[in-house]
Amino acid sequence: MMNEDQVNDVIQRWRHTPEDDLKPEDYQQFQNLGSACLIEGDSAQLLKFLQDEKNQGIVKSMGCVLMAPLVNQVVRNERSLDHCQAAITHLTMTCSPNELLQSLLELIEDIAPGAISETILALVPHLQTVLLQLDGRKAACVGLTLSALQKQLSRLPVPYTQQQEEADEHGLCRCCNAVAAFTKPFVEEVKRKHGNDVTTPEDEELRTELLKFCMWSLREPLLEAELNRDRESPLWLFAAEIMVTLPAIQESLPELLFFSSLKKSTQMDNSQSKESRACLAYLLFVQLITIDSFPAVFSPVFVLQCNMEYINQLLSSKMESHLLKGLALCTKSLESVQDNSLPASLLELKGFYSVPQNLRQVLTDCPMQHLRESGLQVFQLFIDKLDAEAKHKFFRCMLKTSNHAGVESYIVKNIKNQVEFSLEPGHTNKWFLGEEFLLLLGLVFCLPQGAETDLLSSMDRIMESLNLLRYLLIRTDVWKELCGIKDRYLEMLRVCISISRAYYSAELKALREDQKLKAKEARDAARSTRLVKSITVKHKKVSNMSPEVQQQVLQSALVTFDLMESLIVRIEEITEEKLKIPN
Repeated sequence: MMNEDQVNDVIQRWRHTPEDDLKPEDYQQFQNLGSACLIEGDSAQLLKFLQDEKNQGIVKSMGCVLMAPLVNQVVRNERSLDHCQAAITHLTMTCSPNELLQSLLELIEDIAPGAISETILALVPHLQTVLLQLDGRKAACVGLTLSALQKQLSRLPVPYTQQQEEADEHGLCRCCNAVAAFTKPFVEEVKRKHGNDVTTPEDEELRTELLKFCMWSLREPLLEAELNRDRESPLWLFAAEIMVTLPAIQESLPELLFFSSLKKSTQMDNSQSKESRACLAYLLFVQLITIDSFPAVFSPVFVLQCNMEYINQLLSSKMESHLLKGLALCTKSLESVQDNSLPASLLELKGFYSVPQNLRQVLTDCPMQHLRESGLQVFQLFIDKLDAEAKHKFFRCMLKTSNHAGVESYIVKNIKNQVEFSLEPGHTNKWFLGEEFLLLLGLVFCLPQGAETDLLSSMDRIMESLNLLRYLLIRTDVWKELCGIKDRYLEMLRVCISISRAYYSAELKALREDQKLKAKEARDAARSTRLVKSITVKHKKVSNMSPEVQQQVLQSALVTFDLMESLIVRIEEITEEKLKIPN
C-alpha cells in the first residue's frame, strides 16, 4: 500500500510519460488506485482527479481501466452515485472511443446473472455516447453492441402476466425501452442518409445491423410476451417502437412478410427468421400496430395465404405464448375472408394442409383447456371459409388422417350441416348431394379396424355417423348406393357390438365373482386367525380403477351398446318406411 507521497510521485511520473511508454503495470496500478478510492468512499476525490486539467493526459491514456470499477459501484447502488456517474461521463468524453467501447463490451460480456438489468441500464447511455463519437466502423460497432446487449437480455425471463410485467422484477421491460432509446440516433442517421438518396456501404451496413436488432427483438422477447393493444404495457410500447423502426430504416413490411426472405447478414436460421416474421404478422394484423400505414391493396385471400406460413410456424410450437399468437393470427386472417369462398386448389398448398393438422394437434394433445376451446373455434372458422368442393376434400382428408374419434365426430357433424345447407334452395351441389358425396360417405360409414374396433374409444364418431345416416334417410331420397353403404356398415357394426357386448359382459361377470370371492375371504378371515392366500384376478383391463369404478365403466359400456343398437333398429325402420313410399 502506497502512502500519499508515493502516490503523488507516481502521478507525476505518469504526467510526464508518453502514452506509448506506459507499461501494463502502470495500467494495473492506476486501476488499483481508482478502485481503492471507491472502496474507501473517496469517489469525490477520484472525480476531482479525473477532471483536473493537469491529469487529462493520464485520463486519456489509462482512464478506460476505471470504467469497470465505476460501473460496478453504480450497479451496487452504493453511496456517491452522482460522483461515479459524473466520472463515467467524463471518461466517455475524454478517452479513446475505440478503447472505451472495448472496455464496455467486456463489461457486458462478464455481467453476473443477478446484475444484468442494472448493468445494462447503467451502460446504455454511455455506450450511445461512445458510439456516436466513432468515425470509422460505426456500423459494425453498433452491431457488436446490440448483439452483446441482446445476448444478455435473452438471459432474463420474459414477464408473461400483466402483474409480472408491471412488477418487472428482473428489469427486462426497462432494459428493452432503454435499448430502444439507444438505437434512436442511429435510426435517424439511416433515415437521414436514405432521404438524401446517397448511401455508402457503411450506411447500408448500419441499416442491416438495425434490421437484425429488430428481427431478434421480435423473436426475443416479443414472441414470448403477452401483448394487448387495450393495455399499452411496456413491452407493447417496445413492440410499437420496433414496428415503427422497420419502415424508418427503409424496410418494407409487405416485402418482409410477403415477398422476400431475410438476408443472410441477419445471422438467423430459417426457423428463427420465420418466428420473427410470424411475430411481425401478429403485431400488424392482430395488434394492428402501424396497420394504418400498411398498403390496402392486398386481398384478404392473399394475406391469408401468406400468413399461413407464419400461423403454421406458431401452431407447431408447444409454447402457450406461441400458440395463442398463432390462433389469434389465424382468426384475424380468416375473418376477413368471405364464407364459402376458398377454392379447393388452396388445399394443395402446404400451409393449407399443415395449419389444420396443427389445429388438430392442439385439439387432441394440448393440456390447456382454453387453447383447445380457442383451437376448436378457429378450426370451425377455417371450415366455414371453404367452398363446397374444398369442404368435401377437407373432410375426406381429416377422416383419413386425424386418427381421433373426437375430431372425426366433429367432421361428421359438419358433414350433416353441409347436407342441410345443400338442401336449401340455391345451394344444391354435387359435393354433398350427389355421386361425389358417396365417396365421402364411404369414409364416414366404415370401421377401420372392422370387428376388432374398440367401440368405446370410437363411440363419438359412431354415434355421430348413425345420426347422420338417420338424417340422410329422413331428408333425402334413398339412393341405391346409400342403401348399400348403409347395409354393409350396419352389418359390421352389429357384429362389432355383439363381440364387444360379450367381452364386456364377461368382464363384468368376472368382476362381480371376484368381489363375491373377496367378500367371502374377508368373512373367513374374521372367523379365523390363519392367513388367507391372495387370489389372482384374471380380467384386469381396467385394473388401475377401484372395483366400484370398474363396474360403473363396464355397465356404462353395455348401456352404450344398447343405445347404438336402438339407433340401428330405428334406421332400419326408416329405411323400410322410405322403400314403401312409391316414387
